[in-house]
Amino acid sequence: MDCDLLVIGAGLAGLVAATEAAGRGLRVIVLDQEGEQSLGGQAFWSLGGLFFIDSPEQRRMRIRDSLALARQDWMGSAGFDRPEDHWPRYWAEAYLDFASGEKQAWLHAMGMRWFPVVGWAERGGGLATGHGNSVPRFHVTWGTGPGVLAPFLRRAEQLRAENAIAFRFRHRVDGVIVENGVVVGAHGAVLAPDHAARGRSTSREIVGDFRFRAGAVLVSSGGIGGNQDLVRESWPRDRLGEPPAFMVSGVPAHVDGRMLGIAQRAGGSVINGDRMWHYTEGLRNWDPIWPGHGIRILPGPSSLWLDAHGRRFPAPAMPGFDTLATLKAIRASGHDHSWFILTRAIIKKEFALSGSEQNPDLTGKDIPLLLRRLGKNPPGPVQAFMDKGADFVVRDTLDDLVAAMNGLTDAPLLNAERVRAEVEARDREIDNPFSKDAQVTAIHGARNYLGDKLMRTARPHRLLDPKSGPLIAVRLNILTRKTLGGLQTDPSGRVLELSGKPVPGLYAAGEAAGFGGGGLHGYNALEGTFLGGCLFSGRIAGRAIGA
Repeated sequence: MDCDLLVIGAGLAGLVAATEAAGRGLRVIVLDQEGEQSLGGQAFWSLGGLFFIDSPEQRRMRIRDSLALARQDWMGSAGFDRPEDHWPRYWAEAYLDFASGEKQAWLHAMGMRWFPVVGWAERGGGLATGHGNSVPRFHVTWGTGPGVLAPFLRRAEQLRAENAIAFRFRHRVDGVIVENGVVVGAHGAVLAPDHAARGRSTSREIVGDFRFRAGAVLVSSGGIGGNQDLVRESWPRDRLGEPPAFMVSGVPAHVDGRMLGIAQRAGGSVINGDRMWHYTEGLRNWDPIWPGHGIRILPGPSSLWLDAHGRRFPAPAMPGFDTLATLKAIRASGHDHSWFILTRAIIKKEFALSGSEQNPDLTGKDIPLLLRRLGKNPPGPVQAFMDKGADFVVRDTLDDLVAAMNGLTDAPLLNAERVRAEVEARDREIDNPFSKDAQVTAIHGARNYLGDKLMRTARPHRLLDPKSGPLIAVRLNILTRKTLGGLQTDPSGRVLELSGKPVPGLYAAGEAAGFGGGGLHGYNALEGTFLGGCLFSGRIAGRAIGA
């Protein structure tokens, strides 16, 4: 054998599995089709949000959380309803125990720290037993995605110096080697060196081939979000309508899902392929890194959300509440885009952009820069999108705003009188603390949480109040991101056949495994759970193989 464990994919899950196995005495080779500059995969680009239950940060913010409440939220969101959800449900229960137990202590011991204000993401659809987080649980890592990667990169470098781990970049796997029903390695093409910056498209010129034999093979190659054709092919038409003709991409093009098909041909089963997580608040990046590069707005609760014709979406399709319900409502409108209407007072307090590169203060651990978020102006990256982004319009009057909004679409779909009626109706509900409007009630409720009042929710005000202006409109695009289904795995991370029997020698972790079991999120995610799923499933598989 060339190694004891062959890891395919050098993202977060692969790094965790490799370091866990190598730390237990195994010889590990890590393959990746990209260059060393892309080590760490998609985790590098993330905001670094992690889902913890009853954490010290929550308790300091007077948030009362518990495993029982988190389980109620998770299971209400997941909606497990298929026979093949046996192992996904098992993994979900195990992950909840991990998130309420040793997860934070394990990461803290490696040097990871978190921003003290806990975010309240994906607030849900309205019922206690339904989708959403009942309390804030989104813990932003100090250092964002690179801060999550840092301890595992340090450990990998130590193990590489000890010859326990070897990296083989620009090695694209084209198949796994199966002998007598056992996976014993992988083969593929060596791609020409390409030093393009992280995330940019790289050459697919073949300059050689390779063949590695191993005691076990672990697939940690990510999902399908960079392959829009595959996204559309897998799209759940029965739940979300027809797939959009236009989407922006939240991940680079090399996140192509090709290893899922390769693992299937080796006998592995992919389940829940129609379960996916795409965002509804995508912007076309004015300074793109990869093809179709999109950035997600992380909105506070105050923006008025309209469909392409200027009709307001009903609850729970409100900013920050229920992503897939809003996605369904957008597709039902017959168009691919929707609109936020807001004021400068809202955007400076409520808009954040997802991604390490869009949050230089958190990523660079720069406290003086971070304190500027409390100032009078929007954060620098948000201001850059306002100034340069193709999806932003800023005007002093509503009529001028609607005319400019119509200028951003192929046809003038918006009627100024209809939009004015929606805005004025909303504004009438703002004038006192009582309201029948679910969003206005939610705004008042959000300000009862200190974290939202300080940093994420503007003082309630009328959109047409000139003192809060100018008015801003944002065209929102659907943004591809995560695969919630994947290779079915047992509690040790072994890939299973359709029959439920393990494929000998084959393991999976991370997004390729639906973050564990083939889909531990079920139909919906509670946010902060994608990086955590990579950490958890990589650790489980690495330790199991090491044992």
